[in-house]
Amino acid sequence: SRSVLWKASSFLFQYDTPRMVLVHNKKVGVTFRLIQLVVLMYIIGWVFLYEKGYQSKDSIISSVSVKLKGLTMTNSSDLGPYIWDVADYVFPPQGDSSFVVMTNFIVTRDQKQETCPEVMRVPGISSSALWLCPPSGIMTGKCVNFSRTERTCEIFGWCPVEIDDHVPNPPLLLAAENFTLFIKNSITFPKFKVNRRNLVERVTKDYLRNCTYHKVRDPLCPVFQLGYVVEESGQKFSMLGGVLGISISWNCDLDWPVRHCMPVYQFHGLYNEDSSISPGFNFRYARYYRENGRELRTLYKVFGIRFDILVNGKPENCLHFIQICLCIFLLEMGKDCVAGQSFGVPLWWGGVLLQRGKSIEGIFSSSTNLLLIYVD
Repeated sequence: SRSVLWKASSFLFQYDTPRMVLVHNKKVGVTFRLIQLVVLMYIIGWVFLYEKGYQSKDSIISSVSVKLKGLTMTNSSDLGPYIWDVADYVFPPQGDSSFVVMTNFIVTRDQKQETCPEVMRVPGISSSALWLCPPSGIMTGKCVNFSRTERTCEIFGWCPVEIDDHVPNPPLLLAAENFTLFIKNSITFPKFKVNRRNLVERVTKDYLRNCTYHKVRDPLCPVFQLGYVVEESGQKFSMLGGVLGISISWNCDLDWPVRHCMPVYQFHGLYNEDSSISPGFNFRYARYYRENGRELRTLYKVFGIRFDILVNGKPENCLHFIQICLCIFLLEMGKDCVAGQSFGVPLWWGGVLLQRGKSIEGIFSSSTNLLLIYVD
């Protein structure tokens, strides 16, 4: 029992500490200094310069509004001479970050609700095959003359029925490629309390009156020619419609003065015009009016290009070097540097940096000890 008590007391009241040995050996000394140099190069070269681990990142909040300008005239058999301005060829007209510019159209005038023959869309189909009739209205169940040689289903709906087999070529509003688009973008980095607009310091009133965006000559001009934008995206303005993305990137290094935070514009074609499945981009809208107390409408099948403006950003800001050193000092003293959050920046990064360096140094120190064992 005495031996058990003695072993227990010796276990409870003993203390061990590693012995520090100073070795005078050129090979071991040079190896150890090389290890320290490697750790220092890793911290400075990889963590600081390449990964920029000393920086704190933030999200982005943005708002976009647009304004288009342009005027053109068409002279078709359906409408005759007709002037088109922004209110006619832009949908919606409110200036949202997503909008459509009309490039071509098919018009059906003076439609009213009554019975009429359905359009023969597939030549040679028997009138008895009622289930093949396109749903342009409510079928009455009758077959009526569509022409002298063809019969088709009778419908009740908006008559006469739209005939969209022949799309005007070249597009009626091809001149829209010369129209201009003015983009106003406001962003904020809430964490860093930084607000910016794409109308940066270099964009003055005089500059804005005369500039048009070009990726080399005028990369900061917020006025874009639609034809240039479509061309840079790899698409054609004369196609039957498409979807195009305009991205505004705010990848700002806030280590520098905020005036160096500039937008970068890029253009992306989001539609494959070579696809044989549902090609083009189109939709319909109508203009209603009354005549002799009866409601009528003019129906437009619109072909156009949809523009989506997308804003993204990766703001980065450095942590103060004194605060990082403070966190490292606190960790070396056995303290917790979470309290350093009161400085407004994540001081835990200093602890991460210290732990990275210590882990690597520990691995190489073990290698040095092995070298010491086998050195002559």
